[in-house]
Amino acid sequence: VIGLRDYCRKAGFEQVVLGLSGGVDSALVATIAADALGPEAVRAVMLPSEYTSETSLEDALELAKNLKCRYDYLSIEDSRLAISNTLSDLFKGTKPDLTEENIQSRLRGVLLMAISNKFGEMLLTTGNKSEVSVGYATIYGDMAGGYNPIKDLYKTRVFDICRWRNENERPWMKATGTNIIPINIIEKPPSAELRPDQKDSDSLPDYFVLDGILKILVDEDGTIKDCIDEGYSEEDAKRIQKLLFINEYKRYQSAPGTRLSKRAFWLDRRYPIVNRWNE
Repeated sequence: VIGLRDYCRKAGFEQVVLGLSGGVDSALVATIAADALGPEAVRAVMLPSEYTSETSLEDALELAKNLKCRYDYLSIEDSRLAISNTLSDLFKGTKPDLTEENIQSRLRGVLLMAISNKFGEMLLTTGNKSEVSVGYATIYGDMAGGYNPIKDLYKTRVFDICRWRNENERPWMKATGTNIIPINIIEKPPSAELRPDQKDSDSLPDYFVLDGILKILVDEDGTIKDCIDEGYSEEDAKRIQKLLFINEYKRYQSAPGTRLSKRAFWLDRRYPIVNRWNE
């Protein structure tokens, strides 16, 4: 909260905007922003596609009402179809893959940046440290923005802090009340909702496993052997280490964020953005 408030003051921004997906990361960032700047300074934008669940729509709206911040609804479906039609001849004979998923994320980035430009509101990104570590984010899409309050916060800690905020209110918080974040946001399986029935667990290990390995490899500068000694599988440890190395280029282009640990990316932990050194 202090980090975001201070950054906005020094950068000359009085208002912020973010995409509100109905997920836990954007919920926490919206709450941090409201606590830091006041609900009246926060614009939350829901940008649904055909894959956005009704539950996510309801959760996002409930959160915005609890925070008393501005809530806007902009469907990306017409834009997505327009881009798909534009690319249809060029993509003829190919199968849908991550390309089509990333188009959705980048469309949201375009619309959010347009709002930022038009109204002078700094765009906040909402990727946690777990996702940033392994590249589970779309460059020039959901990574677009001026600041990321949870950049140095692992996913498991995101859940913990959401629960803590629901149980606590402090004088320095500008958003009033407790139980602000709907419990369903915290308890439902995380999903990017870029394809039917998608869950984060389809692409990543369980977050308790992922974060446990990342804390060894990143925070402790440990090895694969250290991970195995702590009870994690060699397969998981090697896979996560590889993802960690090959996604350095993404982190290099990510927004700045609040430093919460002694091993924050780019400030404390620096590696080459290309990977031949690791062969």
